[in-house]
Amino acid sequence: MILYSYAKLNLYLEVLNKRTDNFHNLKTLFERISLSDKIILKSRPDNRIKITCNDKSVPCDDSNLIFIVAKLLQNKFSINKGLEVKIIKRIPVGAGLGGGSSNAAWALLGLNDLWKLNLSRKKLVKLAGEIGSDVAFFIYNTPFAIGRSRGEKILPLNKLKTRKLWHVLIVPKIHVSTPAIFTKFDSFSGLTKPIQDVNILTSELVKKGPPFSPGLLFNSLEFVTLRLYPEVKRIKETFKDLGLKNVLMSGSGPAVFAIVSSRVQALDLAKRVKKINKSWRVFVVSTI
Repeated sequence: MILYSYAKLNLYLEVLNKRTDNFHNLKTLFERISLSDKIILKSRPDNRIKITCNDKSVPCDDSNLIFIVAKLLQNKFSINKGLEVKIIKRIPVGAGLGGGSSNAAWALLGLNDLWKLNLSRKKLVKLAGEIGSDVAFFIYNTPFAIGRSRGEKILPLNKLKTRKLWHVLIVPKIHVSTPAIFTKFDSFSGLTKPIQDVNILTSELVKKGPPFSPGLLFNSLEFVTLRLYPEVKRIKETFKDLGLKNVLMSGSGPAVFAIVSSRVQALDLAKRVKKINKSWRVFVVSTI
């Protein structure tokens, strides 16, 4: 079974408060984008789970999210089969693009078919919530959705099914620790408040699409990451020097994206960015 596991962007990410379980309540607008990993799943007669990946930074042991998904399903549903997994990684790791969460979601969807579990979407979403905060979004076949609670309570935005955005996406070669960013955010809490609510952005997306009014794209964590990682700040400034106004960091970073008007503009800007800094990974992506 061959699966394409897509990345996500957060067009809006508001951290509301810290929960008693040490997670945070969020309000976010997810966008599924065309950048993807390729995952090959093959059932095996014993109950072993074997994972290989072309990216050495991805763990292939029992800490891999696909391994965790397979083990969870084996235990919950008494599956006496094993699994061979090959991951061809294209989504940068630890970049705020949800690569690991997407892999987990597609493993859930794929194994539901491969192992003939016949689990409903509701059950798959519940399992997704046990694995990680962003996993549930990818279970829904939707390009845009609002995420609440830890990000696992999903409201698909069906009015936006035909909306397509183009982006230039830059990922510097630095690793950002999500837990560390949230810890630092808690000490800065109150300094980053949105100008508008996510519903205003959603409404503009429905009515007309980009360019959006200033302040509509928002990420509570950006203030922290930009202070700790000057290179992320440089990327934002580079985009703005190129005349782009709708620019935001995704998740806890370090990925930064700009919304542009067309594929042609995205390709032209990507060429220009690559000349500015050859170490940055630059992608042209769209809603999918």
